[in-house]
Amino acid sequence: MSGGREQPVEEALAVLRSEFGADDGSFLLQLRIDLEWDRAAFARLAAAMRVVCERYDRREAPDQWLVEGCRSIPSWVAGHTAHPSFPRPEPESYYVASLDRLRDLAACILHGIK
Repeated sequence: MSGGREQPVEEALAVLRSEFGADDGSFLLQLRIDLEWDRAAFARLAAAMRVVCERYDRREAPDQWLVEGCRSIPSWVAGHTAHPSFPRPEPESYYVASLDRLRDLAACILHGIK
């Protein structure tokens, strides 16, 4: 989010579709291909998840891609980054907190748990 404006839900969903699809520049693509935890890309992913968590209309059934992404991405990221060859230049506490945040945001989107 920039310029003090709130990110619209539609924009946040577009970010998540791109992230969950591992599109060019996405956090997940960089994680998988470059073995790089890009902090800015992670922040973009988490911010979009937060917007969807807080403002997504749960009265309608979510799209399947959103459900599948929220169910699989947290465990995939945790497993991929736990591999001994994955570089972890940040303190371990950063990764633990980030993975917890990812799981919490996914649960919020899926179940409304905040």
